[in-house]
Amino acid sequence: MVTGVTDVTDANFEAEVIGAELPVLVEFTADWCPPCRQMGPVLKALATEEGDRLKVVQLDVDANPETTNAYKVLSMPTFMVFRGGEPVKAMVGARAKRKLLEELADVI
Repeated sequence: MVTGVTDVTDANFEAEVIGAELPVLVEFTADWCPPCRQMGPVLKALATEEGDRLKVVQLDVDANPETTNAYKVLSMPTFMVFRGGEPVKAMVGARAKRKLLEELADVI
């Protein structure tokens, strides 16, 4: 999907997100979602600039219904921050990088 951003699945979500040492920003996304596509460059820049403090991953909701349903994700894109294996923040909708960084400031 996006360079520098790891794709996760139902199968590896536990290992990649729940078990991660760094806080993890998960974008719940879909190929058919225009705002999700708009977030590609933002997430790539975030992964590059904040990679030492934050892991950035994407989960395709259509291909991974178990994780999508487990976290009650209904709108795309939904962003969730996981820290210590628990979701600590959720945001819905596309946003500028500056705004996203402001919203992440208290969790990374």
